[in-house]
Amino acid sequence: MTQHFDAIVVGAGQAGPPLAGRLSAASQTVAVVERKLIGGTCVNTGCIPTKTLVASAQAAHMARRGADYGVDTGPVSVDMAKVKARKDVVMLDDRKGVEDWLDGMDSCTVFRGHARFEDPHTLRVGDDVLRADRIFLNVGGRAVVPDIPGLSNIDYLTNVSILELDTLPEHLVIVGGSYIALEFAQMYRRFGAEVTVVEKGPRLASREDDDVSDTVRSILQNEGIEVVLDAVDIRITKHRNGFELTPRAGGPAIAGSNLLLAVGRRPNTDDLGLERAGVHTDERGYITVDDQLKTSVDHIWALGDCNGKGAFTHTSYNDFEIVAGNLLDDDPRRVSDRITAYALYIDPPLGRCGLTLEQVRASGRPALVGKRPMTKVGRAVEKGETQGFMKVVVDAETKQILGAAILGVGGDEAIHSILDVMSAKATYTTLARTMHIHPTVCELIPTMLQEMSPLE
Repeated sequence: MTQHFDAIVVGAGQAGPPLAGRLSAASQTVAVVERKLIGGTCVNTGCIPTKTLVASAQAAHMARRGADYGVDTGPVSVDMAKVKARKDVVMLDDRKGVEDWLDGMDSCTVFRGHARFEDPHTLRVGDDVLRADRIFLNVGGRAVVPDIPGLSNIDYLTNVSILELDTLPEHLVIVGGSYIALEFAQMYRRFGAEVTVVEKGPRLASREDDDVSDTVRSILQNEGIEVVLDAVDIRITKHRNGFELTPRAGGPAIAGSNLLLAVGRRPNTDDLGLERAGVHTDERGYITVDDQLKTSVDHIWALGDCNGKGAFTHTSYNDFEIVAGNLLDDDPRRVSDRITAYALYIDPPLGRCGLTLEQVRASGRPALVGKRPMTKVGRAVEKGETQGFMKVVVDAETKQILGAAILGVGGDEAIHSILDVMSAKATYTTLARTMHIHPTVCELIPTMLQEMSPLE
């Protein structure tokens, strides 16, 4: 028998539950379908567990540095079983919070199973057939497993399965040089493992400017992480006690005990029956959407990682806000209005917003650039954390900030003072003339803006 709802939300990640809550509060009947874990990637295998592990790794790192601050800590050891147990508690508490929220919503029914379209208004979930006027797809993504010769012969880890480790790898080899790879690299090095990062490109964090990439590499290498670049022909050979990875023909082999694949993610759109609904995808499988996140079908929307408009918790949640604003609040909101912003959670972190310097240079527009090393930031010196720098690029004609990077202690928080000024469409002089609190990292942002020079 077909069950009828006002709305169906497929996927209980970051956008799904709050949208269900708004629709339920508007007296609409809602079905939420989740095939795996309530909370999606962020809660279960992304931000929440990984940043919990990062916190444990930082505690170990600071304990080892105790003598630098006049604190005698003695030998430092890491109990990986306790580290994992702490991570599990934080993650499970968060998941339960979302589950309880959904269960407590009026006129909201949660279905467990895989949803597939039967027609543009109908989805089958196991034996249940659901029909609705509006359908919202929040199906997320999963790790890419590359075609590497010899990979099928060994047990390998992804960003999901590595979270189940409760022992320390002897030598963790990570294939990939972007955000997930680098966070796990530093984390496990601080836990005590030998770590090697293998990247097929010429530099780490390739979407960033060269100076950011180079500094990230230095930060990691300073902690004893090996970095292998230009790994253009990776091959793997199984051995009794692990494996050997050859990054390129004729190159030296890397002997490892555990292999982590962190080379990107792909959307979970290949088994939804989208063709039966008339929902279009691009060549990479992302659902194509307009500026208000509507798909090629007028009553179907796509939110979160599956639409290719962002791969972060905050972009997914903002997708919810855009859809809710347009449908429920008579508040026209657009994806194109938001400013790119994200962080890389190595330590010290990278906070980023807007355009990179190279993107501005490629545009040909006249610009000003400011840069300040963290060695000149009093707060960083006091904390004994002076690696990195802050950088900003400004349109020389409009005086509006085009983008910024803060790679250094507090960078993930300090970047928001720049992001907020950009969002307000205020000129950089507004921030340059603002008095900030001393001693903070943010207080040097106005100073940096007062010392800019033309972009060459």
